[in-house]
Amino acid sequence: MFTLCDHRLHLADEPLPRDVDAAGVRTLLAEGVACQPPVHGSVYGTLLNDRAALAALGDALHAAPYKAPPRAPVLYLKPRNTLAGHGARIVVPDDTEGLQAGASLGIVIGRTASRVTPGDAFDYVAGYTLVVDLAVPHASVYRPSVRFRARDGFCVVGPALVARRHVRNPDELSIDVCIEGREAFHASTASSVRGVAQLLADVTDFMTLAPGDVLTLGVPHGVPIVRAGDEVVFSIAGWAPLRVSFVSAVQRNGEPQ
Repeated sequence: MFTLCDHRLHLADEPLPRDVDAAGVRTLLAEGVACQPPVHGSVYGTLLNDRAALAALGDALHAAPYKAPPRAPVLYLKPRNTLAGHGARIVVPDDTEGLQAGASLGIVIGRTASRVTPGDAFDYVAGYTLVVDLAVPHASVYRPSVRFRARDGFCVVGPALVARRHVRNPDELSIDVCIEGREAFHASTASSVRGVAQLLADVTDFMTLAPGDVLTLGVPHGVPIVRAGDEVVFSIAGWAPLRVSFVSAVQRNGEPQ
């Protein structure tokens, strides 16, 4: 069993997470603290769960070898090395022109979930969090590449976990990505093909989710590309925002450019 009373925040220099209220989260973050990712389970990403993303693929959805849109959720794992927290400095690989930076709703599992029904799905949810799902831009649709999606720091989570009782309708939450000096990107969880309850039902029909695991609802279509030097604020609804710096390998090592 994994339970959340209010908000859970894990400061970078503390061995254990804190349980605080929303005001406490904002007060701590205003002090400029960095955080560890506030999750301990597996993090699963979801592809092609956005209506606009499916529409943009057009005829490619009906091409070989699959010849039809996916009938079940398309999942991929964000392994432990990808996890990072609020205030992270993420390296943009030198051999890329930037990273896709998708903000997604993370569904935090509260108890063992296997073959749940849509009507009972929220009973298995402990709460929610913000997941910044990073990837090297690539054309693969059905077979997510480990090389492109599982590099160090490519899954930034937080800054806090939010108890389910604070989120009235997770299927109608605003998503914003603000890159310093550029026009903000706006989206909503309402664009999802499967909402939270249906996604949990469809995923747990073929696999068991454990307490503490996180399943993302999926990133919206058209997410921005971030590059070394960008300072970015990711936010969902009115929750405390998640701040991430993107740097080159040289900057990460503390050397002058």
